Amino acid sequence: MPPLLGKRALLALAIIAAAAVAGFLLNGDLQEALIVLVAGVAAVLLASSVGDPAPAPAAPVPGPSEPPVGEMIEVIAEPVLVIAGNRVVSANRAARALLGQHILGEDVRIAIRHPAAAERLLNPAEATPGAPIHLVGLGTRDQRWEMRVRDMGNLRVVHLTDRTGSYATERMRVDFVANASHELRTPLASLLGYVETLQDEAGEDAQVRGRFLKIMHVEAQRMQRLIDDLISLSRIEADKYRKPGDTIDLAELIDEVRSELSAGVDTRADDIVLDLTDVPPVRGDRSQMSQLLHNIVGNAMKYGREGTPITLALGTGNDGMVRLSVSDEGEGIAPEHLPRLTERFYRVDSGRSRAMGGTGLGLAIVKHIVERHRGRLDIVSSVGKGTSVVILLPAQR
Repeated sequence: MPPLLGKRALLALAIIAAAAVAGFLLNGDLQEALIVLVAGVAAVLLASSVGDPAPAPAAPVPGPSEPPVGEMIEVIAEPVLVIAGNRVVSANRAARALLGQHILGEDVRIAIRHPAAAERLLNPAEATPGAPIHLVGLGTRDQRWEMRVRDMGNLRVVHLTDRTGSYATERMRVDFVANASHELRTPLASLLGYVETLQDEAGEDAQVRGRFLKIMHVEAQRMQRLIDDLISLSRIEADKYRKPGDTIDLAELIDEVRSELSAGVDTRADDIVLDLTDVPPVRGDRSQMSQLLHNIVGNAMKYGREGTPITLALGTGNDGMVRLSVSDEGEGIAPEHLPRLTERFYRVDSGRSRAMGGTGLGLAIVKHIVERHRGRLDIVSSVGKGTSVVILLPAQR
């Protein structure tokens, strides 16, 4: 139980008593001293019993309110929809961009116009919770999406993930393995066939044997070129994010490559014409840049018309980058083939390319070298006039 008088009240009473005694001693009037003492004690007791009013309890601080569902899904970069019943009650910006601004309030079968999506959303009990549904052709014909549905009480959340890039990568890998296997199988089958023939009586004829061995040598060289290009491509891709460290004078490198080609047996090297201006050096991998020049000049020598010039030009582009171009005067390439020229094993004329010793990897190697050097590659061609390969490289600072 709390004490009746606090320390301050007792101190006040002591002061009042002292004052009453002092007044009596000074004035000698006992009655006046008693009046002062009684009045003071009464005032102290009254003050102690009344006290100050208790402070009002503090108002509770409201906690943070939860944002609406629509605001929460807006921070998600991928398309997300919230469905109540079978109607879309909320959709983020990505979902509206993919499916249209009109989807809010619509039946989900109209919002996501895909039979597999409609079947999953209308029959949720028949599917494994959280299992992905693959949608092909949603948005554009070539797009591939992965749809997942999660139940949240009375609501369902639909999450769409774009798998177009990963599918394309996987398709490229499968195509690459298939094409590489085919390219190796063809000369290998030819070699095995000729070996079996030579093991029979045909091997006794010196003339037939010599012809067969010559063909076998050509096929073996074809396999070697293909394997060399595959290894080269693999190394370039492995170094893709490694910054090259050589300082390259492109004019000097072009002259070096021209000399190497002129030393070969192909007389088309005599048709190479140089149009070089002073440009700053570039930072790069010298061996890869030499391979790039050999590939694009080699293509111009193969596909340009006999006796026509092959022009190597070097200058500075409008954006300050070093501009390297190789132009020929050949049959040219139809526009529909241009976007695919840098794909692995893609050929405009497969028979002609193989007959000329091409592996189908030359321009793919060029593209990866240019990408490693942070440059740009452009191929321009006119049917009946010729083709120009233009490469822009950043100058060394």
